Amino acid sequence: MKILLLGSGELGKEFVIAAQRIGQTIIAVDSYENAPAMQVAHDFEVINMLDGEALDRIVAKHQPDFIVPEIEAIRTERFYDYEKQGITVVPSAKAANFTMNRKAIRDLAAKELGLRTAKYKYATSAEELQKAVQEVGIPCVVKPLMSSSGKGQSTIKTESDIEKAWQYAVAGSRGDVIEVIVEAFVNFDSEITLLTITQNNNPTLFCAPIGHRQERGDYQESWQPALVSEKDLYEAQDMAEKITEALGGAGLFGVEFFLTKEGVYFSELSPRPHDTGMVTLAGTQNFNEFELHLRAILSLPIFEITLEKAGASAVILASEDSTNPTFTGIEKVAALPKTDFRIFGKPTSRPYRRMGVVLSHDTLSTPINEVTERAKETAKLVTVNS
Repeated sequence: MKILLLGSGELGKEFVIAAQRIGQTIIAVDSYENAPAMQVAHDFEVINMLDGEALDRIVAKHQPDFIVPEIEAIRTERFYDYEKQGITVVPSAKAANFTMNRKAIRDLAAKELGLRTAKYKYATSAEELQKAVQEVGIPCVVKPLMSSSGKGQSTIKTESDIEKAWQYAVAGSRGDVIEVIVEAFVNFDSEITLLTITQNNNPTLFCAPIGHRQERGDYQESWQPALVSEKDLYEAQDMAEKITEALGGAGLFGVEFFLTKEGVYFSELSPRPHDTGMVTLAGTQNFNEFELHLRAILSLPIFEITLEKAGASAVILASEDSTNPTFTGIEKVAALPKTDFRIFGKPTSRPYRRMGVVLSHDTLSTPINEVTERAKETAKLVTVNS
């Protein structure tokens, strides 16, 4: 099969590697040359994916069997036309279109499906943001409707933060939609990602829950399995199944939840492999998240997902701008037991850009906090040089 991958970052790279292993043909697309997934794909294209005509042109040129989005900044309205042409959009045109914009997915979850979410409002200007904050209350979280990896996200703790939050959200927004969602702060005990796999002719499956810690709206460490009560896990799985069924299609979804004393809150959803799910590269499961996404897309039956090990991931971040980043300390990581790493191959760096990840694993009987702390400390051994 021929797969057109829209977005070619580190998650896309691992997806391409999984696809190459079972003989699929991949064309990787992004807005810049030498993006990570392009380095392992059969062919590549460099376009602005918000340009609908440019998108139409490469779809017509390559005639793919599947279109697999990996980022938000895509002219997703075009996906409905591609489906009519007989191309499979992953997981579906509706799912990709809804989840690329926080407004559509939040309204689906809260208003149509009745899932528990934080109280929220939308704003298209600094003045509207001021009113929204008054209604939602302080503290609250502001996010662009279109962004990823925490870009443009901030917490308002006092009224003096409002103007700054608006400017930061606009600067961090992807695409051409200048609008934000304002969410009441949820007093949560922990956050989890529930990797949910929908199949064309088989039942929906769930991976063991993944815990994660964030800074600046972006994940820093993730671990699997997260410690979740049976009641909360059942509630999260029920919510995840309802919303993925409403969106339709086959593939892996990363569904995020807050766990609180009042119960489980739906937070966000990505219709593709999730950054916190990179922990599965540590061999925690019989299939990693990229293999699961691919198998679901190709309608290869997945009989079961088994938890094989306890594992954790910790990010390797850049601290400076560079057009030729290099790394030191890798040999120290390689010398450690039950440890692995990935360097993503991004051609440039900037402060806080995710450049790689350290992976740790151990037996299922090992306390998960020990495995996570090991990954966190090991990641500190690596320096990204400018």
